[in-house]
Amino acid sequence: MEFAGFQLRNNLFVAPMAGVTDRPFRQLCKKMGAGLAVSEMVTSNSLLYGSAKTLRRANHTGEVAPISVQIAGADPAMMAQAARHNVDNGAQIIDINMGCPAKKVCNVMAGSALMQDEKLVGQILDAVVGAVPDTPVTLKFRTGWNIANKNAPTIARIAESAGVRAVAIHGRTRCQQYTGEAEYDTIAMVKTLIRIPVIANGDITTPEKAKHVLDVTGADGIMIGRAAQGRPWLFREIEHYLKTGEHLPPAEVREIHSILLAHLEDLYAFYGPETGFKVARKHISWYTKGLVGSAALRKEMNVLPSIDQQMQAVNDFFCRLAAENPHLKYDKEEALAA
Repeated sequence: MEFAGFQLRNNLFVAPMAGVTDRPFRQLCKKMGAGLAVSEMVTSNSLLYGSAKTLRRANHTGEVAPISVQIAGADPAMMAQAARHNVDNGAQIIDINMGCPAKKVCNVMAGSALMQDEKLVGQILDAVVGAVPDTPVTLKFRTGWNIANKNAPTIARIAESAGVRAVAIHGRTRCQQYTGEAEYDTIAMVKTLIRIPVIANGDITTPEKAKHVLDVTGADGIMIGRAAQGRPWLFREIEHYLKTGEHLPPAEVREIHSILLAHLEDLYAFYGPETGFKVARKHISWYTKGLVGSAALRKEMNVLPSIDQQMQAVNDFFCRLAAENPHLKYDKEEALAA
């Protein structure tokens, strides 16, 4: 797929998720079939450029191109400065966050709260596109602020007029957060109104759902977030299904064990032992959902005091499962329900 001047492996995108889409996760998803992975959102506040968190989020060492960095903020000048700063530090695509529904973001009129002020949206987009004229700028937003104010079509037109190269739309309003079911009619409408690529996002959890969303929206690609947590092989499953109409065999426990171990090692190296040990807990929880006995393992993770014991518990858990049933498959339905 051609996207913002880059030739991608496919039209499958990893959604930016705070605390999740760090460099180890982005690299893993790309390895397992994603065409592009967007970074965690990086603040536009220059006072925080040197903080450990911001430096980690802007770390792209060894990452497969193109490198897409999401910036967040509500001040056009600061957003323009943030775009230039991140391009100077390796970003090849700048993505603007107008989709995050978190209160701590919306309370400062950033994220999806910006959709309430269409004039300000235009000012931010003009400032960022103008600040990095040689770098593609993309935009992620929602269907609207609330059910009564679904202004995604207007925001999309503003984005196209400003020179934004592509948009990603989550099929919920800001007020819906992540509740209820995503709707795709608004995304389909936007697709008919603008010429730039439209990426559909929201509740895409299976290969069948991926095809359905592409069919009903006419979108150029799909963006997957929460469904890939602990299940990065979802991208290869979707890629294969879209190409062939057939399903790949479910991941076996032995492979899940191997993928998780490599992911944990990357987390420990990336964050350092103390922080990596803590970050690893949520990933272990996600990887083991749907596997027999995983509830006890997840509970144990909260009390183990060291990396060595954390790794030992993970190895013991998966070795026991493999010994009991060498060809045990990942239970997708149980994991999604957990």
